[in-house]
Parts: sequence; C-alpha cells; structure tokens
Amino acid sequence: MPKRKKVDAKTLIKAVEAGKTQSEIMSEFGYKSSAQVKTAYMNALIEAGKVTPITGGRGSKTTRAKTVGVGKRGSIIISKELVDRLEIGANDKFTIRKTRAGIALKRD
Repeated sequence: MPKRKKVDAKTLIKAVEAGKTQSEIMSEFGYKSSAQVKTAYMNALIEAGKVTPITGGRGSKTTRAKTVGVGKRGSIIISKELVDRLEIGANDKFTIRKTRAGIALKRD
C-alpha cells in the first residue's frame, strides 16, 4: 500500500472553498484520482473539526465487549447492564455455536 500523502488540511479546505475545480486541486496537490481528493478533503474537514467522524460498527463504543461468566450449574451469567443494552427479554431464546473466532450467540 502506498504511503499516505501529507497535505496541509487548511490549504486543501481553502482551495475547495475558493471554488477551485477538482482537476486543479488534483494537479496542485499531486492526487491521481478523484477518490483521493474526496478522501483527503473529508479527512481535512474531520481534522479541522468541521465534520464529526463516523464511528465504525465493530469499533463503536456501544458494542464494546463485556465479560460474562458461567455459574455452578453451567448457566451463562450476563450482567443486567449488558442485558438492557442488548434488549434481551426474559423469554428470549438463543442458538449458540462454536466458530473459528470463538462462540457465536444468535437470537432465535
């Protein structure tokens, strides 16, 4: 993977706000595709605090992993906080299976 170009975010934002065309920006900053320009512009806006970055699904704070336990009788014990956050009801049923990554729990 090629190295990421280092571009001054403020300069790129000013160029876009000044009304420069995409081809002018590409030649001025050395980009080879419109996708590179758009990505750099979005990153510049995020860096400048003008746009809130999107949080990824797997890395978001709402899906943070929690530790669960197993009781004396082999029951899986899940904290009330996690049960509430996952909206698990008292009568919900699940299928559990072993995967390469570990264990998968799927609501029936």
